[in-house]
Amino acid sequence: MAFRGHYEHSLDAKHRLSIPSKFREAFSDGLVLSPDTDACITVSSPAAHEARVAQALEGKNPLGSQYKRIQRYFQGKSFEVELDSAGRVNIPASLLAHAGIEKEVVVTGVHDHLELWSAEGWTEQQAMLDQVMGEVTDSLGDPS
Repeated sequence: MAFRGHYEHSLDAKHRLSIPSKFREAFSDGLVLSPDTDACITVSSPAAHEARVAQALEGKNPLGSQYKRIQRYFQGKSFEVELDSAGRVNIPASLLAHAGIEKEVVVTGVHDHLELWSAEGWTEQQAMLDQVMGEVTDSLGDPS
């Protein structure tokens, strides 16, 4: 399933977030919450999370510092969780702090995963993308 669009939600008093109903089936085997290198939280299926980390580690020395840092960051700071019967997930405080999320959350589809942003962070991210996207697409070059 490709995740697309963005949805505005709020955390409840217990730091639970309702995952948009159209995406819940994709997380029937559970989900992994992990910090992103941007100020957001990545929500992936366990398989997608492992594939992303494996791709980042490809070709790196397993005894080297880069390999270990990637593993520590993306595995050591991640949480494997389940949706409750109401389609909610409890977000750990450490991840909420990483993303600067207090109450309002923007759930964003990013192809093979979701991202959770603070409302302010999402607004800033969108403004930045609007500014640079022309340059980004131009830098991709001509495919022919």
